[in-house]
Amino acid sequence: MYKYDNYDQAIVDARVAEFRDQVKRRLAGEITEDQFKPLRLMNGLYLQLHAYMLRVAIPYGTMDSRQMRMLAHIARKYDRDYGHFTTRQNIQYNWIKLEECGDLLEELASVEMHAIQTSGNCIRNISSDQYAGAAADEVADPRPWAELLRQWSTFHPEFSYLPRKFKIAVIASPEDRAAMRLHDIGLELVKQDGVLGARVFVGGGMGRTPMIAPEINPFVKADDLLSYIEACLRVYNRYGRRDNIYKARIKILVHEIGADEYRRQVEEEFAHVKTLGIDPPLAELDRISAFFAPPAFDAVDQEVDRSDPDFAVWLDQNVKPHKQAGYAIVNISLKPIGGIPGDASSAQIDVMADLAEQYSFDELRVTHAQNIVLPHVAKRDLYAVWQALNAAELANANLDLISDIIACPGLDYCSLANARSIPVAQKIATRFADLERQRDLGELKLKISGCINACGHHHAGHIGILGVDRKGVENYQLTLGGSGAEDVSIGKITGPGFDEDGIIDAVERATDKYKELREPGERFVDTYRRVGMEPFKEAIYG
Repeated sequence: MYKYDNYDQAIVDARVAEFRDQVKRRLAGEITEDQFKPLRLMNGLYLQLHAYMLRVAIPYGTMDSRQMRMLAHIARKYDRDYGHFTTRQNIQYNWIKLEECGDLLEELASVEMHAIQTSGNCIRNISSDQYAGAAADEVADPRPWAELLRQWSTFHPEFSYLPRKFKIAVIASPEDRAAMRLHDIGLELVKQDGVLGARVFVGGGMGRTPMIAPEINPFVKADDLLSYIEACLRVYNRYGRRDNIYKARIKILVHEIGADEYRRQVEEEFAHVKTLGIDPPLAELDRISAFFAPPAFDAVDQEVDRSDPDFAVWLDQNVKPHKQAGYAIVNISLKPIGGIPGDASSAQIDVMADLAEQYSFDELRVTHAQNIVLPHVAKRDLYAVWQALNAAELANANLDLISDIIACPGLDYCSLANARSIPVAQKIATRFADLERQRDLGELKLKISGCINACGHHHAGHIGILGVDRKGVENYQLTLGGSGAEDVSIGKITGPGFDEDGIIDAVERATDKYKELREPGERFVDTYRRVGMEPFKEAIYG
């Protein structure tokens, strides 16, 4: 993984000192909250319902055990002993004291971490495939390109005050594990006649007006990629709406002028940008790529002893094939039955750090589904890893099942939310607690948002739930048919909403109807697409 040089460290240290002074002036009353707000947001500090929330950046979801242990330390010292892993592969702390922020950020900086550009109208954390460098189907490791984009976008003078926040995802596999086309810019690395490049998608996003990004260019050579992304941002920065927050995202611009006209303007701008020489020299790409060299694999391929039935179930559900013989990818579910999706205690975070150091070449990944990955585990070590996870209550064998729920913090924490997400997630997981029942339903992506901002990605759920306010009462809309994967689609609302208990029943009726209608091998979303909304609607509403 990438390691800071003196320049990287100096940037982060300088920002810590700057923000420490800003906090000091705020606490002394020398600046008002209105003056302080844009400053704290540039440093990932939000004012939520009960306390400040700090969002810490984990670039493309990759970190080592030293950094993971620091996250546990932050949870113990500055929060209430837990952290919340998010859909942008970051971590949030929900109970932060303003007067302690300077010390907190200084401790993060000591392990090459920060909260820069985790908020504000700028380019946010670059996300990527959690299996990068381990997936058998990738054409290249996408993380060097994600790191290049991170360095390019950090404090970019032209893109620090965009019309709205901006999100970029980079993948390198035909299987999309990062919801790439639901980003402002999505990049899929591909090869054409042996040359590395990228398919470029622009104008995706969820929120109030969900849209799937159209393909703007089928192949941009890797050597030109930075200039091309610069051109994409320049067109948006020039014409994006700043007079209406609801129409400020790039998806609205692409939709209103059309993909063809946006493409024409990008190509025109790209021709100009190429004259500026901003693409990095080969030596810089080589420098960055060297940090992502494959680890020193040494295991021989072997059969795994499946005699322990609980281990065998976990093996089948949470462990994925690795491109290197003798190794596997381990997914750690942060979705215990009755728990809060994405939450982990400091003790659990420490356990995962220890396992990464001992069994996964000192590397962990955060997934956009709010889970953790150990990317490089020798098959001979899988049982020992499972035993340690089981002892830490982290061996939930529910990856991609109905209880592997994505959920935002909702009205329990967020000042923007209209309804609670956490209790709904807990009740659904409890209703479907039986693992055999979950596995019978098969792959079923359920996602919950507490408001229209869609931080829980409900639009992309096979089953999605949106909490809204109906005359002061929490009400939950049900959507069906969404997907954030390579078969990307936006879910459709079934009809009138439900109260908290009613939405649980509605989900169960929808899954019962799926079992009645499915054909062999069909996932929930496949059956829905084949038969349409009406049979489900009739089952849900009677």
